[in-house]
Parts: sequence; C-alpha cells; structure tokens
Amino acid sequence: MVFPAPDGAAPALQGAAAIGDGCGGFVIEPVSVRAPAAGEVRVRLTAAGICHTDHASLQWPGPLVLGHEGAGVVEGVGEGITHLRPGQPVLLNWAIPCGRCPQCQRGRGSLCERTHGVDATLGHSAPAPGHTLWRGQPVERSFKLGTFAEHTLVRAEALTVLPVQLPARHACILGCGVMTGVGAAVNVAQVQPGDTVAVVGCGGVGLSVVQGARLAGAARIVAIDRRPAALQRGVALGATHTLEPAADDAQGDQLAAAVRALTEGRGADHAFEATGVAALAFLPLKLCRNGGNAVQLSGAHGPVSVEMPQFWWDKRYLVPLYGGCQPERDFPRLFDWAARGELVLDSLVTHTYRLGELGQALDDMLAGRSAKGVIVFD
Repeated sequence: MVFPAPDGAAPALQGAAAIGDGCGGFVIEPVSVRAPAAGEVRVRLTAAGICHTDHASLQWPGPLVLGHEGAGVVEGVGEGITHLRPGQPVLLNWAIPCGRCPQCQRGRGSLCERTHGVDATLGHSAPAPGHTLWRGQPVERSFKLGTFAEHTLVRAEALTVLPVQLPARHACILGCGVMTGVGAAVNVAQVQPGDTVAVVGCGGVGLSVVQGARLAGAARIVAIDRRPAALQRGVALGATHTLEPAADDAQGDQLAAAVRALTEGRGADHAFEATGVAALAFLPLKLCRNGGNAVQLSGAHGPVSVEMPQFWWDKRYLVPLYGGCQPERDFPRLFDWAARGELVLDSLVTHTYRLGELGQALDDMLAGRSAKGVIVFD
C-alpha cells in the first residue's frame, strides 16, 4: 500500500512486520517504510529464513523489526546506485565489509569495524535514521535488515543479485545459516580432501557444515545428534557416519571414544559444535585430534567452563563469525554450487510458514521439528 508523503517527498510504503518488544514477545502490525535516499535500496521481501538468533533477538532492546535472513525483489533505489534496478531478485546480507578498516584489510570482512560499529569514522551500514516507522515512531531493524516484514530499507552494500533460477524460499537461508555452516568448513577450518569431520548438532547450521565438509572433499563426516530424524538428514546431505550420544554421557567422554574409534584412535581433524547448548561449547576439543580444529559455531548463550584433565597439544579453538564471510567471494560460489545441485537447499528447508505463523515457526525450530523454516510472503 502506498501512502503520500508530505512536501512532495517520495511516498512511503506500509506493510506488515513482526515487532519484538524486548521482553520475549512480539506483535505483527503495520510499519511504514520510506523511499530510499542516496545509497539505499527498498526491497520487497519474498522469503525470510528463521534462525535461533531470531529467538534470541526477542530479548534484545525493543521495539525491533525481527529477522535477518531474507531474499526479495528490489522496489526502488536511491541516488548513486547503478548496479541494482527495480525488479531484480536479491539476497540480503547482514555483514557488510567496508574494505577500508583494519579487519577488512586483513581479509576478515565478517569482522568489519563499520558493520559492527567499532569505528564511527567509517560511517554506518544502516540506512539513515527514521527509515521505518511503527505506530508513528522510528523503529530499528534486527541486524539492520529486519526481514520479518513485507518491506525493508537497506544500504546497497547489503544486497547481492540472485540468479533468477534460484527460488527465494531456498536462497534466503544462504544469508546466514548456510553461509555460517559452509563457511566454517571451507573458509575457517579449511577442511582438506581426505580429512575427517565431526559435527555435533544437525540443525540448519550443522547440516550446512556437513555440506561444506562434503564440498571440501572430506573422506569421513560424522553427524552427531540425539534426534534420529536429524541424523537421517545428515546422511542425506553427505554424512558418512552417525553417532547418537548416550543419555548418561554428560561430559562427552563416550562420544569422544566413539569418534576416536572411527579415526584409528586419533580423533577428528575438525570438530564442530552447532547445537546452541552452552554446556556443549567446548565438546569439540574432546572430539578433535592433537593439532586439529575445534570450532564452536552456535554461540554460548550463558557462562560455560571447561575442565582439562589431560594435555591437548596444538588444538585450535575457534569461534568464527558468519563462516568468515566475504560476500563478493562467497555468495557467487554458493549460488554456483546450488545451481549445480552440489549444495542442497530444498531439502534443508523442511517447513514453510506465513508471517502470521511466526510463533509456530519458532516453536518448531526450538523443538527440533524443523531443520530450516522459512516465512514465505505473497
């Protein structure tokens, strides 16, 4: 719906959005999104992925337009933008490297100081203030995107043109969960042909690690989960072995012994944790060999500790952000793998919803009923 703007300004658009209240709840109500200014793009969302971080964001200071995985269609562009035009399908990306800060110059664009606000002199990766109004007042957007909405306004740098043959309901999950998992295997751990990989947790991110390890040529990929359905998905996407942890193995010692049994007593070359369970944050250290990589992906939401009853030699404990994403390098590569059927997206999306079903979508995710859920807009 188009609303006239005062003083001859370009009209704003109104559409539904999920607004978090900062106390664990949300409402779905109309918001008004102004026309793009210089360097900005207004996007009509066609699909938005659902991530565990979206549930966490319900507790972030509100009000806040929720959601940070999304794909859509360009509705309008601001002054100075020549590489995007209305009607183009696009993927939204929350980590925007500036190319100028110390992190970007070191090749660590996912840690860009512009994106994360470390250096104010580099400007902002969000649109100018007042871009979205809710109940007549400015409202912020999660990750500067806010994809649980019919329309959003972002900086042009947040968008990558999608191949037209890649459906939005599959492509939208590339913008966080898939990039995080595949990138952790390919960019961060740098899995090599013939390596052994162990993956704890076969949700959306863990299954993307499985795919990344397969794409990198790993010889053995061990999927670890307590849910038989999740293990079956792991096998379908490339796991060569599965392990179901015992209920009485709280410290992971039995699981570590089982991984060693599969690897001639050495342990995995790379072990990944993708469960979101704080108590498992250091489990990868037990699963990987000396000199191996222990990669913690899900973020430890709460205090955790680790006991080291034995020496672990030259093990590297890594907590990567966003799979080491460099958008210009990584998204074309993901698109190409998906186009060739080497990166499977359709079976990774196990549930689709309308925006009004967001509560059910979050419940399904938390209960493990979905691998990746996606909100589909008309």
